[in-house]
Amino acid sequence: MRIVVCAKQVLDPDAVNNYALVGKLEIGEDGKSLTQASIPRLMNAYDEQAIEAALRMRDAGQDITLTVITLGGDDVDDMLKHAAALGADEVARVDVDPAGLDHNGVACVLAAYIGSIGGADLILCGRQASDDDQGLVPGMLGELLKAPVITIARSVEAADGKATVVRVAPDGDETVEATLPALVTISNELGEARYPTMKAKMQARKRTPTVVILESLDVPGDELSRKTALTKQFVPEVSGDCEMIEAGSAADAAGALLEKLRGENII
Repeated sequence: MRIVVCAKQVLDPDAVNNYALVGKLEIGEDGKSLTQASIPRLMNAYDEQAIEAALRMRDAGQDITLTVITLGGDDVDDMLKHAAALGADEVARVDVDPAGLDHNGVACVLAAYIGSIGGADLILCGRQASDDDQGLVPGMLGELLKAPVITIARSVEAADGKATVVRVAPDGDETVEATLPALVTISNELGEARYPTMKAKMQARKRTPTVVILESLDVPGDELSRKTALTKQFVPEVSGDCEMIEAGSAADAAGALLEKLRGENII
């Protein structure tokens, strides 16, 4: 079984939040990009959990070939080596700047790549990326591949030509089945992703990701032109008012807090 995981490199969300909390997150003169060059870049955490979902299928005894694909230049190679250290059999990148594409363009490039390797039985994506939080690419990719899409999965299994997915729903969990090939987006309810061993890291350092030239893929030129574009990004002003409650005991503090909340009609 071939499983393809689509990954994205993002700014470390914890570092971004820390800059924002101390008031040092700044937007550049273009009004669209951050000025902090020191913020590290890493794999989107949801995509890392998508790799984890595939590895759990392997741990359960399934014979899978795991390919991790991303878009970008050689700046994403370290992320792909991390995927290799986790257990990916193949790591590849399409040599194109994802910043020059909208969600439709990214989906078209990914679909063309998957087609170029003969397709996949199962495509796994993170439920969304931590930088824009939109989660649009997986649905578009599923449409292009003519594959059923199941979103927000906490677990996934595939056997006998079908995928069985437990997905997170507002009123509880749902178990959904779909015929393969299928696309599934993985949520953080899957659980914590594993860490690579030191031995695996050392071996992955020697791995060279496969570089795919965009022109070698069958992507119509008009699909690469932006249909939507980011026009402005800004850091909202956040104001807070912290009031300390002093009391002789924890019980008295809790009582004072409840009275305060009731007085302001919060509860």
